Amino acid sequence: MQFHRNTIFVLLLAVLSVGSSADQTPAAPPASGNTRPAPRKIHQPAASSRRRRSSPRLRRLHQAFVASASLKPMARQLLADRTPVAYAGVEAYARRHAREDAGALAWLVAGYAHILDHDYGKAIDSLSRAKSQAGDLGDYVSYYLASSYFDNSRIPEASALLSDFGHSYPDSLLVRDAQVLYANALLADGQAQAAADQLEKNRQPTRADVELTLGRAYAALGDPVKASAVLRNLYFTMPLSGEAVQADLELKKLPAAVQLPAQTFAERKTRADLLLKGKRYDDAADVYRALVDDADPSVRPALQLALASAQLRGGHDKDAKRTLDSIPDSSPELNAERLFDRGELARSADDDEGFLAILGQLRQTAPASQWLEQDLLVAGNIYLLKPDPDHAIDCYRELQQRFPNANRASYAHWKVAWLSLRMGRNDEAKEEFEQQIALYPTSAEVPAALYWRARLAEEESESAKARAYYEKLSGRYRNYYYGYLARQRLAKLSDDTDPVQYALLDHIPPISSSVSVTPDPLPTDDLRVQKAQLLENGALLDFAVRELQAAAKDNPGNWLPTESARLYQDVGRYDMALEVMKRAAPNYFAVDLPNLPRSYWEALFPKPYWIDLRRFSSSTGLDPYLVASLIRQESAFNPNAVSRKDAVGLMQLLPKTGKLVAKQVKLRHFVATELFTPAVNLELGTRYFRDTVDKFGAFEYALAAYNAGDDRVKDWLAQGKYRDPQEFVESIPFTETREYVQAILRNANVYRQLYGAP
Repeated sequence: MQFHRNTIFVLLLAVLSVGSSADQTPAAPPASGNTRPAPRKIHQPAASSRRRRSSPRLRRLHQAFVASASLKPMARQLLADRTPVAYAGVEAYARRHAREDAGALAWLVAGYAHILDHDYGKAIDSLSRAKSQAGDLGDYVSYYLASSYFDNSRIPEASALLSDFGHSYPDSLLVRDAQVLYANALLADGQAQAAADQLEKNRQPTRADVELTLGRAYAALGDPVKASAVLRNLYFTMPLSGEAVQADLELKKLPAAVQLPAQTFAERKTRADLLLKGKRYDDAADVYRALVDDADPSVRPALQLALASAQLRGGHDKDAKRTLDSIPDSSPELNAERLFDRGELARSADDDEGFLAILGQLRQTAPASQWLEQDLLVAGNIYLLKPDPDHAIDCYRELQQRFPNANRASYAHWKVAWLSLRMGRNDEAKEEFEQQIALYPTSAEVPAALYWRARLAEEESESAKARAYYEKLSGRYRNYYYGYLARQRLAKLSDDTDPVQYALLDHIPPISSSVSVTPDPLPTDDLRVQKAQLLENGALLDFAVRELQAAAKDNPGNWLPTESARLYQDVGRYDMALEVMKRAAPNYFAVDLPNLPRSYWEALFPKPYWIDLRRFSSSTGLDPYLVASLIRQESAFNPNAVSRKDAVGLMQLLPKTGKLVAKQVKLRHFVATELFTPAVNLELGTRYFRDTVDKFGAFEYALAAYNAGDDRVKDWLAQGKYRDPQEFVESIPFTETREYVQAILRNANVYRQLYGAP
């Protein structure tokens, strides 16, 4: 059975559904005036409009929570390592508290750990001991005890626990899981009809494990038609689930003599489209290939294009080329898409000239196509990297003028403005910066447009204009990269001119959440909240988070992200806490520090491993807050992080880099796995970053090299003179690297504001 295994940490991700994760400020209604509106105090609805009377269940849960506080470190150790010593510690605690709910929690923890180890016999022993004192944790104990019985082939005992689960625990979050497990137990016991009846009553909302078990039940009943219908629906409409593979195997077991409906073309295409969307490119290509063979000529070109797309994304360029070559002329839209795919093949082969030739064909044959829009952006970027700024400007300008309302239009307009500045065409740049604000006032490029328009005003001694732009930038984009730079420039400007109102600045809408958030209290009189706190003491973090989410449905307010972040921080999952709070306060970079609770900021800008971080930063002459900001960007303080390129740990060092630096600092007997140890990673990472700073002479250059490599930064520095490092940063042609450098410098400033002197 797969539906109850590997659950730990999976449910953690569910809490991330709170709000949006974007750091950028969303569009807001326009307002007049250049000044930032005063924040409005908003007191969210109280977590509970009426305090519940304390019930015996609440008192019992609270008593168990208080009594089990000392279990927490032992439970964490056990679930992390599952060593004999860790088991012995938790079990000894459970025996000392045998007549208490705290003891039952300890046995639940031990039993769950045994399940993770697939030792179901020992899990049964531990969970059976938990049963008598389980109280409001009875649903967890009963469910996991039943699952252990099932996996130990003790089906009658499993069925006995599960048959009345919904009645015994009607409010349990495990009711649906228990229904599936019970159906599997009935099926294993030869009661296929009872299993089918059980599942038919509980098919909504659709779940892959329910459908798989139901299909198996109908097959066991000798009803291949119903079995086929259920299993096929699973196979075709949920192809990304693990159960889809099992459904295919079950379908192949159905009697060959029975006449079953043939797979329809629409079913197969649905599956292929879902596989492609789910990035299962090779699987999608297999299905599309078969569809092409069976398709009518009228729909075949579209399927061939989908096949080519899957092949391209899967890295099979030769196959994709053969597919594209086989497609006949079709509708203008399909022809345009085919040209676009040919362009992608040219790019993959580093054939810039071939790509640009295809762009010319698109311009002639599909001048209003989305494919031309995409390729104009690509062409601009190609010229940007050459570097050939004049041709890059031509491509970006064409994109913006042909598609002024497209998603890429604002970015393209900005690149024209910026490259004009870099080419020394200041008059053009001034006009284009102002157009950026007027045409795209909610775009991500507006802070840069404000800042550099003000810089040009400074250079022309227009102090009043420069001050107005800087003040707008500082007020509206408070803790953005350019907001901080604007305040630095303002401090140097003379204040001997009268303020001037510029109507253009009124285009920029105020931030939609320019409010002061008052956190709601945790509804501790809610049974689920108390239950979550008790589960937290057992280090059953995934269960605790799920209970908190359920409690939030009955207790409106903003307490859930705060409590979830605290829970994650408490177990060292600072990365999870950070994501939770980003979604809860997506506009946090635009607000003053007092406008959000301190708990929000500390989750957004944590200081774990601070003693070692400060020690190694100081020993290498680095600002600890800059290092903390770099770590926040690299790993979000997850010491076990591993990148796609195998960079490891807090500061994301490659093993070969770690080995090299370890020799420099005379760290004896170094092995690559030590990079997962925070202190070692910090010692080597700070030394490596210090060497990079010394090599390039400025933090901006060093950060760019840390992300993109030394050679690229040397090339970029050689591409003409820059006013200052800030102009270099905005000129970085890689969006990822440019935003990386800006984010780290921005975040370091927030750290300083939050915590003062390191």
